[in-house]
Amino acid sequence: MDSTGLNLTNTSAFLTPKEQNGQLVQAPEAQKAAVCYCLYARKSSEDDERQALSIDSQIKEMAQQAQDQGLLVTDIRKESHSAKNTGQRPVLNQLIADIRSGLFQGIISWAPDRLSRNAGDLGTIVDLMDNGYLKEIRTHGQFFTNSPNDKFLLMILCSQAKLENDNRGINVKRGQRAKCEMGFRPTSSPLGYLSDYTSGKGLKKVLIDSERAPIIKQIFEKVAYEGCSGRNIYDWLKNETSFRSKNGNVIPMSVIYEMLNNPYYCGLFTFSGKWYKGSYEPIVSKELFDAVQKKMVVHPKSKPNIKRFDFTKLLKCGSCGSGITAQELFKRNKSGTKRYVYYHCTQFNNFDCPEPYIREEELVEQLTELSKQIPIKEVENRPILKPELDKVGVIKRALQNPDQIEVPSELIPPDFINYIFQEGTREQKRELVSCLNTTVYLKDKKAITR
Repeated sequence: MDSTGLNLTNTSAFLTPKEQNGQLVQAPEAQKAAVCYCLYARKSSEDDERQALSIDSQIKEMAQQAQDQGLLVTDIRKESHSAKNTGQRPVLNQLIADIRSGLFQGIISWAPDRLSRNAGDLGTIVDLMDNGYLKEIRTHGQFFTNSPNDKFLLMILCSQAKLENDNRGINVKRGQRAKCEMGFRPTSSPLGYLSDYTSGKGLKKVLIDSERAPIIKQIFEKVAYEGCSGRNIYDWLKNETSFRSKNGNVIPMSVIYEMLNNPYYCGLFTFSGKWYKGSYEPIVSKELFDAVQKKMVVHPKSKPNIKRFDFTKLLKCGSCGSGITAQELFKRNKSGTKRYVYYHCTQFNNFDCPEPYIREEELVEQLTELSKQIPIKEVENRPILKPELDKVGVIKRALQNPDQIEVPSELIPPDFINYIFQEGTREQKRELVSCLNTTVYLKDKKAITR
C-alpha cells in the first residue's frame, strides 16, 4: 500500500474483473481489445506548476479511473521533471521506447500537459499514434484515439500548455524588470543583508544584517585606509571576529574578494546588463567603495621582469595538493652576492599549509634519485633529450663495457642525469622530470611519487 490507498505493485488492482454467478468476467471494454496501458504521472519541481496535482494524487485518481473502466494497466511510471524542453525526461523517453517495442499500446495520465509541454515530445507521441504503436491516450474525463479529430484536439491542448509556458516566461522577465526598477535585485542578497519573510509577495524588502554589516564595513575600511590585503582580512576574520557564512563556515579568500568588488554594498547593482540604484540601505558609501577599488587594482608586470624557474608548475605539494612555486633571494658575503632559489607551496588549497621551503640544490638531489628509475627507451623517444644522450655516449658505453655501468642497461645511467641537471637547459630538465610519467610531490622537503 502507498499514499494512493492502492497496491500499486499489483496491477490486478486496476483490472477488477466482476463476479457474475460465481465466475470472474472482465469488463466490457477489456473484452473488446487487450490494450496494455502504462500509467504515467509527472510533477515538475518548478514554481510554475505549484497548482498541479502531486504524483501520488495523479496516480490515485487515474488508478481509480482505470479500475472503474476495467483498463489493463501493467506498469506505473512516474518522474519529477520539467516538460518544457524536448527529450529531457528519461522516464518518458523509456516509455516511448517501450511503446515502439510493443510493450504498451496505451497511456493513461492525469492531463495532456503531463505528457508534453513542447512541440518535440508532442510530435513524437502523435507519430506513435500515426504508425499504430499507440492506440489510446486516456486522461481525466477524456480519451484520444488514432483519429484525426482526437489527434487534432490532443495537439491543441498540448500546444495551449506550451503557450502558457512561453507567456509565463515573458511575464517573469517583466516582473524581474519591474522589481529592479523598484530598487531590489531579483536574485538573493549577499552576506550582510537578510531576506524579508514577513511582507506579502511583491512587497518584500532587503534588510540589514545587524550582526554582519558592521564587520563588512570594517573590511572595506581596513583595505581602503590601512592597506590590508585579502590574506590580512582572511586572518583577521578567522582569528579575531565571529564573522561566518550563513552555514557557519569560515569565509574563504575568494568570497572576500567578491565582497570587495561587489557594488551592491554601496547601493548599486546590475541585472541583465543594466545598472540600477538600490532602494535598500547601503553598508558602505560610494566614496569608500571607490577607494577600495583603487587599492584592488593590480598592475601587470612587464614580461622582461617575469622570473622563470626550472621546476615551477611541474610539482605539487604533498600536504595540501596545491602547486609549487619558487622565489629567489640574494645574499651578500665576502666573495660577493650569491643567488638562492627556494621552492614552496602556493597555499592555494590551504592558506595554513605547513610544508617547509626547500633549496633548489636539495630539490635537484631528490629529483636525481627519482630519475634513476627512468627507462632509457623513454629518453630515446624524447627529441629534446635524445641528442644529449648521444652526446654523452651512454648507449655506446653500455654496449662496449656493460660492467662499468652502475645500473642495468635498460635504465638511464647517473652520468646522463647529472649532466642534464647541471648543464642542461630549463626545457631539458623539465623534460627529464616528465619522463617519470607521474606527478612529483614535495613532502617534508623530499620529492616523492604516488
